[in-house]
Amino acid sequence: MTPPPGTLDRLAAVVGERNAIRDRAAMDGYMREWRQIWVGRSPLVLRPASADEVSRILAIANETRTAIVPQAGNTGLCGGQIPTDEGHEVVLSLDRMNRILDVDPADNTITVEAGAILKSVQDAADAQGRLFPLSLASEGSCRIGGNLSTNAGGLNVIAYGNTRDLCLGLEVVLADGRVWNGLKRLRKDNTGYDLRDIFIGAEGTLGIITAAVMKLFPKPRRQETGFIAVPSPQAAVDLLSLAKDMSGNRVVAFELIADIALQFAIRHAGVRHPLAASSAWYVLAELADPVPGAMMALLEAAMERGLVTDGALAQSDSQRSAFWATRELISESQKPEGGSIKHDVSVPVSKVPQFLAEADAAVSRLIPGCRFVSFGHLGDGNIHYNISQPTGMDKHAFLDMWDAMNDVVFEVVGRFNGSISAEHGIGRLKAHRMVEIKSPVELGMMRGLKQMFDPNNILNPGRVLPGDQNRSS
Repeated sequence: MTPPPGTLDRLAAVVGERNAIRDRAAMDGYMREWRQIWVGRSPLVLRPASADEVSRILAIANETRTAIVPQAGNTGLCGGQIPTDEGHEVVLSLDRMNRILDVDPADNTITVEAGAILKSVQDAADAQGRLFPLSLASEGSCRIGGNLSTNAGGLNVIAYGNTRDLCLGLEVVLADGRVWNGLKRLRKDNTGYDLRDIFIGAEGTLGIITAAVMKLFPKPRRQETGFIAVPSPQAAVDLLSLAKDMSGNRVVAFELIADIALQFAIRHAGVRHPLAASSAWYVLAELADPVPGAMMALLEAAMERGLVTDGALAQSDSQRSAFWATRELISESQKPEGGSIKHDVSVPVSKVPQFLAEADAAVSRLIPGCRFVSFGHLGDGNIHYNISQPTGMDKHAFLDMWDAMNDVVFEVVGRFNGSISAEHGIGRLKAHRMVEIKSPVELGMMRGLKQMFDPNNILNPGRVLPGDQNRSS
């Protein structure tokens, strides 16, 4: 049920009419995500400027049983940040809460509001001679609150961990409006339950993150980056092990790329092939602060073992940037090729080659002629297993097979004890899958947390946990 005008007016009064958007055209950017898969409706978009305003909004929402959908940068791929098309959920955007509150090089911390854009956080750290290592293709528009709420991964997880591993403290507004100030910079704090971890990865269903203390690191003095041709995923896994052994564990990124993914980027994004000839597979690898010449020594050793057939080493910052741009343009390069059914999955690193072989076979049995656009973070076992439609197949007929395709792929993931959501979250897209992948004990604990923190189910209802619709709807 759409909140009555009186409730909407009370909510709008908290932020002022200028920051309470009711016009449908003005709120359009908050109603859809970039792939146009998720498009919703809302009677109101609120743009608070402080945790106090968020607190007052949630107190009213909890009293009136008004569903609230938190939104940060609106770059999520699972629909968790988009209201439903029923039009009864109010969107709470954190885009005005974008301040860098503190940078402390001595403590190696940065304190930011949840609406701070990831690139701005990186730049603020860089200005103080420090590195904030979270790096995503969407870093120019995604925001820290969303990164935390989905426990985003990205390119450097192999060396620095997911967003969860980069967080020291949080400020969170609870469903009833209470504010928990947990903005501590401590590396060690064994005073009971770790409340911080409850909210990271919860996608705004247990509370709304309004600020965070994040870890910083010394900036690498130099990097060595290579775009490397390998004959198979197994060769790439073996190369990863060799790289760790030879570099003293200086590997900070290790990306696997299928040739078709590179060809799409060449065809539709205008990138140049980094090598003289094509290969079935490639690796984009980067070492931080290695012994000079470490990447070349790695390639020579790998070629002797038959793990590498060709390679190019970045000779300048611009060439390094070009290598990474090629990787980052793969996602959008799939669009012109028609329908694409995407999977963000993870399996143990050693099992990636077997997973790819078995998943390809299973998908081919379901829809012959599919094109396998596999790429991703081999260093942590996270593969973006994307399937482009067979050439000539009707796009809508292909996309109608989305659930059937997921069934096939997720069954293979399950055999390797993997995850159907490695770094993109659950949102609305995969909520119904939770009963398949979580034990009754796990779901019971999760529902218990939801009941305790949000008994009226006003925070992002229907996301993450299956069947949890707002009780006022």
